[in-house]
Amino acid sequence: MSEASLAQIAAIAASAMARATSRRLARGPLRPSWTWRTELAAAVMRAVLMESKRRGVPWLRSALSKSKLPSSFAGRVRTHDVDAGGVPARWFAPLGPQPRRTIVYFHGGGFVIGAAETHGDLLARLAVHANARVLGVDYRLAPEHRFPAAHDDALAATRWVVAQGADPASVALAGDSAGGNLAIATLVALRDAGEPLPAAAALLCPWTDPLAQGGSMAANEDADFGDRALLVGWYEDYCGAGAPRDPRVFPNEAKLGGLPPLLVQVGGAEILLDQVVAFAERAQAAGVSLQLDVARDLFHDWQLQASLLPEGARALEEVGRFLAERTRG
Repeated sequence: MSEASLAQIAAIAASAMARATSRRLARGPLRPSWTWRTELAAAVMRAVLMESKRRGVPWLRSALSKSKLPSSFAGRVRTHDVDAGGVPARWFAPLGPQPRRTIVYFHGGGFVIGAAETHGDLLARLAVHANARVLGVDYRLAPEHRFPAAHDDALAATRWVVAQGADPASVALAGDSAGGNLAIATLVALRDAGEPLPAAAALLCPWTDPLAQGGSMAANEDADFGDRALLVGWYEDYCGAGAPRDPRVFPNEAKLGGLPPLLVQVGGAEILLDQVVAFAERAQAAGVSLQLDVARDLFHDWQLQASLLPEGARALEEVGRFLAERTRG
């Protein structure tokens, strides 16, 4: 297994920051509203993810595990691991009396990286802002586990929460990137099975068309975390090259009528922008109550950097507010 060393990560970050600084001094910010902090955060994120195209997914998993940002919210929640219907997961709950409200959260990472641990700050913030227990689901990852493993695990964990006695009216789903994909697919699966639906869902930069090309996929590549080749590689790790297009993996092609209220956040400078807007428009046309928030100039999954970027902190406050208002507390 290819392990990332702290020295490698530091060297990649230093080089990325030096290039970003030189470019900004010569030509100004890459996007009009970017502060120095935003510029450097975007540069480092992109450098690490693009390096993984050469070094592979195991290296990227190792790099992410060694470069977590500190969380000021870690001390405001209690956590414990649980078996959620055969799926490993971790509870994040605000201190004090246990709330009735539950959020089932699916982390992002292109179906190949990520865990409740890597998303710990985000999950803790949601628990506090929504006054909810948040279940971070550690679904199986590709390429070790191919489609539909992650989708099956997401559905199993959600059903487990309800089987434990949670009122569906007190339950919400949420997820970022590939986790947003899983949240949509889980809602559709529950609807099609005639089971009670969660009361709402929040989709953070959801990956809704894994093979999209052109438009924002090209226009925003300079400001975002990677390029189409990186995403296609992750998709093929999960589904296999040349796999048929399944609406569980391509939510833009799914039937969306009958879903609960949705909050959709997307960055105005991310490569997924066009596909996320297309999903929102299709859902609204199908009669779904949907709030679409396009964050000017921001890149993919900026919410994960809430401890570093005020824009990320504000976005998660809005997610918590949205879900708290639409679920029974």
